[in-house]
Amino acid sequence: MVKYILKRILLIFPVVIGITFFIYMVLALAPGDPVALILGPEATRDELEALRHEMGLDQNVIVRYLTYMKSVVQGDLGKSWLNAKPVMLEFRQRIPNTLALASSSLLITIVFGISFGIIAALQQNKPLDGLTLVFALVFASIPTFWCGLMMQLVFALKFKWFPAMGVGTLKHMVLPAAALSLIGLASQIRMTRSSMLDVINMDYVRTARAKGAGEFRVVTRHVIRNGLMPVVTNLGLSFASALGGSIITETVFSVPGIASFIINAVKARDVPVVMGVVIFVAFFVAFVNLIVDLIYAFIDPRVKTGYMS
Repeated sequence: MVKYILKRILLIFPVVIGITFFIYMVLALAPGDPVALILGPEATRDELEALRHEMGLDQNVIVRYLTYMKSVVQGDLGKSWLNAKPVMLEFRQRIPNTLALASSSLLITIVFGISFGIIAALQQNKPLDGLTLVFALVFASIPTFWCGLMMQLVFALKFKWFPAMGVGTLKHMVLPAAALSLIGLASQIRMTRSSMLDVINMDYVRTARAKGAGEFRVVTRHVIRNGLMPVVTNLGLSFASALGGSIITETVFSVPGIASFIINAVKARDVPVVMGVVIFVAFFVAFVNLIVDLIYAFIDPRVKTGYMS
């Protein structure tokens, strides 16, 4: 198991290098001059050239990328080209809000997605099953921004149960987390239902029932555990999607996370900020995938045996 974990950790680095290199090249080759954006239209040619030299933009793009990554390895994400503030400083202020939003969204997806999916599978072809599938289909079709706006109108402005915008308390996270979780929740319900139905029809489940095992024992000991593999995979993907989907949600609910941070940076061609966010997201998603793989070992002993071989 330890050997497998070390191997997966080492594989994270080439993935991150590939992602960062691609993004850096896109930003470097995109039309427009970041120096002109910083100094404005009234800057002279000498001022432009002086700042370009100071920022290292007169060097080869490969050299600039290697220099940047050398600083990253040393723990320095650089300074913003716009306000000269350290990227890490502002990143630390914003990332807790984004992680809290994504984690809250994932918690809602786990609790309600898996629960309703199991109930729908056990009530196959019954009214409750149909109602659950309709719920999943409807919310999978609703855009996140529209759902967020409707939640603000109903629960914040009309009933005044929750704040409409901002952060600070647990109540501030309820509406944005609910809006962000709806698409993942709908997907999780359908995935769980499908996975549970596949297991319910297996021979060993029928054998357990034939031997007199109670329905609760059959479901908890045989059906749920053996049907969780694709469900866990989908949860890992849901969390990664929540980090990306938080851009829309943070904008609607004015959550000061990394969404507005990276949007403004992309508009201004602020490479250190964009690269800092990309590096974090790449490492974090790779880490989540590693956790998902390790959870497999606790769900399915066959996977653990494969790790040790």
